[in-house]
Amino acid sequence: MNSRVLRLLEFNKIKQQIQPYLVTEMGQATLTGLTPSADADTVQLWLDQTKDGADLLRLKGGLPLAQLVSMDAPLHRLEIGANLNGAELAAIGRSLRVANQITNFFRDLDETVALRALPALAANLVSLPEQSQLLRRSIESDGSVLDTASSQLQSLRKTIHSQETEIRSRMDGYTRGSQAKYLSEPIVTIRNDRYVIPVRAEYRHQFGGIIHDQSASGQTVYVEPQSILEMNNKLRQVQLAEKQEIERILAELSTALAPYTNELRSNEYLLGQFDFINGKAKYAAKIRATEPLVATNNVVRLLQARHPLLDPRQVISNDITIGAEYKTIVVTGPNTGGKTITLKTLGLIQLMAQAGLFIPAREESQVAIFREIYADIGDEQSIEQNLSTFSSHMDNIIHFLDTVGDHDLVLLDELGAGTDPQEGASLAIAILDYLGGTGAEVMASTHYPELKVYGYERPETINASMEFDVKTLKPTYRLLIGMPGRSNAFDISRRLGMPEAIVAAAKELMNGASQDLNDMISDLEAQRKETESRGQALAQQLQDATELHDELESAWQDFQKQKEQLQATAQEKANELVAQAQEEASEIIDELRQMRLNGAQGVKEDQLIAAKGKLNQLHQERDLKQNKVLQRVKRQQAINVGDDVRVLSYGQVGVVTQKLSAHQFEVQMGIIKMKIAERELEKIKAPEQQAQRQIVTVRGGSDHHVSTQLDLRGQRYEEALANLDRYIDAALLAGYESVTIVHGKGTGAIRQGVQDYLKQNRRVKRFEYAPASAGGNGATIVFFK
Repeated sequence: MNSRVLRLLEFNKIKQQIQPYLVTEMGQATLTGLTPSADADTVQLWLDQTKDGADLLRLKGGLPLAQLVSMDAPLHRLEIGANLNGAELAAIGRSLRVANQITNFFRDLDETVALRALPALAANLVSLPEQSQLLRRSIESDGSVLDTASSQLQSLRKTIHSQETEIRSRMDGYTRGSQAKYLSEPIVTIRNDRYVIPVRAEYRHQFGGIIHDQSASGQTVYVEPQSILEMNNKLRQVQLAEKQEIERILAELSTALAPYTNELRSNEYLLGQFDFINGKAKYAAKIRATEPLVATNNVVRLLQARHPLLDPRQVISNDITIGAEYKTIVVTGPNTGGKTITLKTLGLIQLMAQAGLFIPAREESQVAIFREIYADIGDEQSIEQNLSTFSSHMDNIIHFLDTVGDHDLVLLDELGAGTDPQEGASLAIAILDYLGGTGAEVMASTHYPELKVYGYERPETINASMEFDVKTLKPTYRLLIGMPGRSNAFDISRRLGMPEAIVAAAKELMNGASQDLNDMISDLEAQRKETESRGQALAQQLQDATELHDELESAWQDFQKQKEQLQATAQEKANELVAQAQEEASEIIDELRQMRLNGAQGVKEDQLIAAKGKLNQLHQERDLKQNKVLQRVKRQQAINVGDDVRVLSYGQVGVVTQKLSAHQFEVQMGIIKMKIAERELEKIKAPEQQAQRQIVTVRGGSDHHVSTQLDLRGQRYEEALANLDRYIDAALLAGYESVTIVHGKGTGAIRQGVQDYLKQNRRVKRFEYAPASAGGNGATIVFFK
């Protein structure tokens, strides 16, 4: 994008408004180099990143970034084999910590936060955990070396502290004892890295030792007493050893980081990108900007667009559309009516979008991808430049006429102004015709009435105007597409008090065609206002009807919820009564079964199953008609011959042996075959096979189909116990001596529930965990009486 249009449309001011939201030097550098792109994929990627940043700002408060400085110089020094100082190592440590925080931030994000681009960007960050931990243990945030950097350094600093304490204790004898009278002040200070006391000049020889300094007046000398010379010497030796150890540690840390300069430089770039994206998101929130849709057919459709550099509480928003039904807009209207601002709004919003920024417009606004934007704008309302002359206007236009093409946007302010009106109008029409032939999209403002006719006659061209309120004599700054501007000179003059005779005489002197055109425009404006008024009334009626509909819908939903709750309560009460009856019936069935086992001939197997099935049918299941997920799963459970099924009406498990009709199957339960309707069958999913360990059970010798193993893994507690109860009944009816219950280990809740049930069942002789090779305490073997 050419630098002239960036300057004319004040794109740099947009960048200046983003700058306060950045916290890293790398982010600042990214912002400095920001220019709009003409590549659609690049623009979409930038917008995706901004969208992710805006979502994270809204949901998580933004990215976890900290102030970081550029590491270009330290990394270059590492590459040439130099050692870094403490401050540089601290900066690298901070960068690694922030990179790790960003990585953890995206790793821990809730799955409901749908992002487009930033997770892939974060995946490129390098943590270097060992180097990061080494820096954290060795370097303080201000660059000083920590005691924990090495045991040698820790020992030296303990010695220094002990020696300093001893020296101060000895020096306190001078500041508090009888010799304090020889001192200028009773304090201990340091000169040339040695502890000294301030002695009045006339007593300089009182303490012996060495004089290291004197005051500006010469009244005080700083003396290192003879008695602590050796102590200071020892302290100095230890301090030199500490310095050497620090230099060794810094060299060691630099050597540890040297192989990773490429990774550190990549991290620096990525953190700058994250900072920049975070800044774009914060700026978008400040100006209430939205994500634009990117059109590949060069159609711009801005909804309620406003200039981003103007006060949003005062600026008027406008809809601007170009590139579909028409590719040239001719805007007319009075001075100070907002034509220039409208042109700049279109151009600046396009620049922002093509730079990956959100735009100050309503959601669903659409922008194009222009190869280039050309502008000739002489903003006479701006204090930053003077009014352009005709020659400078023409020079600017001529400069880009040879290069403009069908993927460009051209903005022309006051086209043809500054010369003879007739010649200027003719030249403006010729320029617009030439630009129309190139296929470029053009928005031009003008005062010439000839261009109003041009907007009607030329294909793919439309008139527009800035609305003017003749009652208040003020512009409204509203853009009216399809409506040319009309002269308001007569109306303004009349309202200001001009005699009517003069106004009438002026009208007589006007060209007839111009007067007819103004009259036509006046009639169109009246019709437009009437249409807008009717539209507003209809919109209010629609809003009222929509609110009433929403209230009724909400009331209906509340009614349905109350109905379902009442039904559920009634069903639960009914189930309690049925449960009591089932308990009593189970006792009767146990007695019947015992009679049969003892040799009674009057009770048959099918009679027992039928009795149990009738009791199960009394249980009322919760209505799941509203659960679309369960309905969809149920539709997917097609039943075929050979499938294991549960017969809902009997509470028994069997196998499908034959399909009798479209919705009726033959099912074998134990030794009995029955005709069962499809609605009474539930397909049983085969238990998942474990690769590492399988539970092996031995099937009894009977020829029935009831399995000797029940798998309860993955089931809810209540569901598992209900299935266990039904299975034990079926196993007893099948005459098994033992079965295996697979409950898994997990939290142990289902395992405990199984064992509690088995303890209470009178038909259970004993139970025990399966052998280690068959599941261990993840399965229980049950033996019947």
